[in-house]
Amino acid sequence: MANELDELTGPVNEQGRDINVIEKQIPVKVGTGSLVFEIMLWVLGIFPGVIFLFMKINAQKQLRQLQQKIQHNASQIDNYLEQRVQILQNVVGIVQQSVELDKEVMTAVAALRSGVHPNEENRNEISGQVDTAMRSINIAFEAYPDLKAHRALADAMQQNSYLQREITAAREVYNDTVLQWNQDIFAWPTKMIVAAKAGYTTRIPFTASRETKEQARQTFF
Repeated sequence: MANELDELTGPVNEQGRDINVIEKQIPVKVGTGSLVFEIMLWVLGIFPGVIFLFMKINAQKQLRQLQQKIQHNASQIDNYLEQRVQILQNVVGIVQQSVELDKEVMTAVAALRSGVHPNEENRNEISGQVDTAMRSINIAFEAYPDLKAHRALADAMQQNSYLQREITAAREVYNDTVLQWNQDIFAWPTKMIVAAKAGYTTRIPFTASRETKEQARQTFF
């Protein structure tokens, strides 16, 4: 029997294919089969019905714990992001004294100074603003040797690089937990029945912005 997927004979898309995260939450639903399954357990005797009842209670507990873990992981990203915002504001103050920054950078920093805090709705937007501003500052940092000699600025830039790595790692942890949630809520019968009754939906993992993807395709050297 031939291989269903044969990397030697194709078909092959010579142009390649880009991928995107689908921004859609899928609700968990169960049909009449699940209801019949539960009824049959009680018909077979009280013992199977009670066992499955306790299994559902335990599944509900696990899903609630997983939900709290997702919140904790998201909070970790926000903590690192807030630290990057603080570093950005400090860096701008130092750099502005030496060189004239792009107006867009100053606009972004002014918006972040207004006391905006990362949350589920604005996390990606704030992250994009910080990335854009820090990129412009990095260009200035590399272009002006005098700036590199500024110890406080050099330390701040190093902290920014460290925090960016931490944010990337935290996003991986967040995505792993979201994946576990999305798999668990469709684990039939116990967790899926519990999730359907609770009205749970799938969760959307971290999504890179279009600007970030476009910049990733650019030539850096």
